Amino acid sequence: MRGATMDPSDPSPLFEDTSAGVNKPDHAGVGKGPDVYPGQALLSDPMSNLAMAYGSSLASHGKEMMDKNLDRFIPISKLKYYFAVDTVYVGKKLGLLVFPYMHEITAVNLHADFLQPFSPEDAPVEVLTSVDDLDISNWEVSYQQDTPVAPRFDINAPDLYIPVMGFITYVLVAGLALGTQNRFSPEILGIQASSALVWLIIEVLAVLLSLYLVTVNTDLTTIDLVAFSGYKYVGMIVGVVAGFLFGRTGYYLSLLWCCVSIFVFTIRTLRLKILSEAAAEGRLVRGAKNQLRMYLTMAIAAAQPVFMYWLTFHLVR
Repeated sequence: MRGATMDPSDPSPLFEDTSAGVNKPDHAGVGKGPDVYPGQALLSDPMSNLAMAYGSSLASHGKEMMDKNLDRFIPISKLKYYFAVDTVYVGKKLGLLVFPYMHEITAVNLHADFLQPFSPEDAPVEVLTSVDDLDISNWEVSYQQDTPVAPRFDINAPDLYIPVMGFITYVLVAGLALGTQNRFSPEILGIQASSALVWLIIEVLAVLLSLYLVTVNTDLTTIDLVAFSGYKYVGMIVGVVAGFLFGRTGYYLSLLWCCVSIFVFTIRTLRLKILSEAAAEGRLVRGAKNQLRMYLTMAIAAAQPVFMYWLTFHLVR
């Protein structure tokens, strides 16, 4: 009613209270522990912790198995040893690849004064008394260790520096040869490089398969085979450069020399790795397995000149 007056003692508020939906701070919770999230209970479950620990151990074990099997075929952790070269080693190794016959002559000259004062009856056991012994020991790696020998310490140790640099130089020389004949194009140079790389991979895989089929117990690794297969690029470069300077006659003569040299080098090097100890020293050993090993060694050595000619004959005209 209009004339009605409001009683001060009336407890009803003048305006409607709209603060009912607002959360008021609860001071009763002071002193309680932290809030518990939904995933916290799962993480604190002992079975969940056990499952997480098992999964972590399983993942680490799988990584170890993968690294072990990968290192068995491609010893990535040991690659640094194959590039541990110096200028003296590179010079001597290049000379050995082109003139492998001098390796034996050098050994005889170095030990001639040492062998002359002794007769076979008076010489001590550890003294080499024949040229054959010098020939065998001179091609063998001096330091047999679990880890590869740094090539700068032993000229007979395989390396990857010369094969890698030889492959790059071969591609560049091939581009130069194609350019002098007005046949150069980036596509042709790419085909040349990829074909050389594919043939190298096929060769290494074929050797690995042959060693597995013949059941040869050897310490040769995949990196060793890549190194031995890549040494032929040195002779290929010499042949193509000789073709620049002296024409096809110079190409065929120099390539023939380099093919014979790489054949002798491969035979001398791999026979100590593939053949049995007695067969490698030149003693007659009967048995079908040793004959297979001998044929395999000769096949690997004979394949090098074939690849050298196949990858270079079209570069010289």
